[in-house]
Amino acid sequence: MIDVFVDGASAGDPGPSGAGIFIKHSNGTVETYSVYLSDFDHNHTAEFKASIKALNICLEKGYKSVALKTDSQLVDDAFNRRFVKKQTYKPLLNQLLQLAADFDLVFMKWIPGKANNQADYLAKQAIHQRSDGED
Repeated sequence: MIDVFVDGASAGDPGPSGAGIFIKHSNGTVETYSVYLSDFDHNHTAEFKASIKALNICLEKGYKSVALKTDSQLVDDAFNRRFVKKQTYKPLLNQLLQLAADFDLVFMKWIPGKANNQADYLAKQAIHQRSDGED
């Protein structure tokens, strides 16, 4: 099983958004991904999209057992309850659940923001790299 720390961030709410994905293998090796998501996302949308991107990367890499760790209580609750109240997030939750079905084992756990600092940094880096590239 691998630990996958995910974070989504937006510069403004809404605004440009990025995903940070920090994958830690049991042998100590790590992978990092900093992915620009959109020019116009709310923070919660970015959190869902970051989890979706993380699972897509894991599928591409052939990882079959994944422990997703997020500091978004909304995404964690929605994933574990298989339900989200706000209509805006339902398609994102459905996409996340469909991806999760392709794994042997996937679970999500909420962690405090201070325990997710690598993914947070990568998400913010994605936004800034995009902004820097447009100048």
